[in-house]
Amino acid sequence: MSKALYRKYRSKSLDEIVGQKHVTDILARSIEQGRISHAYLLTGPRGVGKTSIARILAHAINKLPYDDDKTDLDIIEIDAASNNGVEDVRDLREKVQIAPVAAAKKIYIIDEVHMLSKAAFNALLKTLEEPPEHVVFILATTDVDKLPATIISRTQRFSFRAIAKPEAVKHLKQIADAEKIKIEDEALELIAERGDGSMRDSISLLDQLASLSGEKESITVALIEASIGLAPKSTVDNLLTAVEEHDIAAIVSQLDIAYDQGVNGVILSQQLTGRVRELIIEKPQLLPLLDSLLDVAKSAQPNLKLLSTLGTAAAPKVAAAKTVALSAPALEVSATIAELEKQATRSKPKVATKPVAAKTDEPTPSAKTVKATTDTPSVAAAEFDWDKLIENTRKNYVAIFSVLQKCHYELEDNLLTLYTGNKFYKKKLDDVRYSALLYKSLEEVGVYGLNIHTIPTAPPPKDSQAAAVAAIMGGGEEVAVEDNGN
Repeated sequence: MSKALYRKYRSKSLDEIVGQKHVTDILARSIEQGRISHAYLLTGPRGVGKTSIARILAHAINKLPYDDDKTDLDIIEIDAASNNGVEDVRDLREKVQIAPVAAAKKIYIIDEVHMLSKAAFNALLKTLEEPPEHVVFILATTDVDKLPATIISRTQRFSFRAIAKPEAVKHLKQIADAEKIKIEDEALELIAERGDGSMRDSISLLDQLASLSGEKESITVALIEASIGLAPKSTVDNLLTAVEEHDIAAIVSQLDIAYDQGVNGVILSQQLTGRVRELIIEKPQLLPLLDSLLDVAKSAQPNLKLLSTLGTAAAPKVAAAKTVALSAPALEVSATIAELEKQATRSKPKVATKPVAAKTDEPTPSAKTVKATTDTPSVAAAEFDWDKLIENTRKNYVAIFSVLQKCHYELEDNLLTLYTGNKFYKKKLDDVRYSALLYKSLEEVGVYGLNIHTIPTAPPPKDSQAAAVAAIMGGGEEVAVEDNGN
C-alpha cells in the first residue's frame, strides 16, 4: 500500500521544515549549545509543522536519528483529544518518575493539549512546573487561547505561522517533480491557495489530484475546479463586475450557473473574498462587500445569503446629504412676521411628513398613503403604505422595526427619505445588514424601485412660521405643546 504524500515527505530535520525559519533557527541554536528547556509549547494553525518539529526536537535532544517508522521507548506521544481526563494525567504523573530506558531524557509530546479538561490541567500544573530532571515536555496546540495562563507561563512558547503562498508553491513543485506528477504552474498556485496556509492540506490535495489526472494527463486549473467544487475564475470576476455595474439580473444568472455546477455559497464566497482582497488597493469601493462576504459562511442558508449580500452591494446608493455644523455663536433674529412667512413660502416642504408613532383609530387617506405633490405621481409613491411596512417589519424583522417605528419619512418620486432623529439610528439603518432587510421588507409589501436616504435629524417643521425660523437658525424640530388653559 502506497504511503500518503504528506507522510512520505514529512520533514526529518529542522533544515527541511518549510516556512518556520524563525522557530527552527532558535531551536537549532539551543540544541547546539545544550540549552534544553524542561517544557516547550508549539502553537499555530493546523498543518504547519508543529508535530513534525516536536518529533525532530525530541530526537535531537536525545541525539537519536529520526525515523518516522520507528518507535523509541523514551519518546512518548500522547493525543490529548482522547486522553484528556484527570485520571490520564495522574497516570502520566506516576510514569514520569520512571527513568528513561536508554536515552538521556524521557520526552512526552502532548498533541492538541488544549483538549485537556480543567481538572487535568490542574493535575499537570505541578509536574510541568517542576518535572524530574530526566523529563522534557513538548506541548502542541492549534488553540492556545484555551490554555490556562499558568500552563503557558511554565513553558518556552514558539508561535508558528501559516505557510506563505510562494513557499508552499515551491515545496509542492519539488514534490511534484520527485513524484513525476505533471502539473501546471497556475494549478500549483491554486492548490497552495486552497491549502490556506496549511502545508499538509496542500500536499494532501496534490496527492488527491495526482490520482485523478493519471500518468499522461497534466493537472490543470479546470481539473481542480471541477474536482473540489470551485467556480471558474471567470464566474468570480463576472459577479464582481455585475456588482460594480449594479446589474442584479447578471448576479442572479451567474449564481444560478455556479449552483447548477455544484458550487455552494460558502466556497463561492471564499473565492470572492480572496479575489476582492487581491483587488482592494485598485478598487477600495469593494471594501464593504468584503466585510459582508465574511458573514456568508455563518448563515444557515449560505446560497441565499450570498445572493442577498451581492444584491445589496449592487443596489444603487443615494449620495449622502451634505450637512453643515453651526459652530458660530447664536445670532439675534430680527424680522417681521411678513418676512418670515415669505421665507417659509420659499422653503415649505413639498411632501407631507408623518411620525410613525402617531396613530389614530381612523387614519385619513393622506396619513395612510403618501403621494408626491408633482403633477404625475410615481408608481412607487402611489403604492407605498408606511403603516403596512411598519407592521411587516414588526412581524418579520424586529431588529429594524425597533428603529423604523421611531423614524419620520418623506416620499418624493422614488426617493424615500427617513428622518432618524439621531446619528445612532441612521448608522444602524445604513448598515448593510439592516438596509438589506429594509429593502426586503419593502418588496414583501409590494413596493419596488425605491431609493432610501437617511438623515440623522428630525423632519423640517410643517408650520410656515416655524419653518422660516428653522431655516434661518439652521434647523429645528417641531414640537406639539398642549394648552392646559394656563
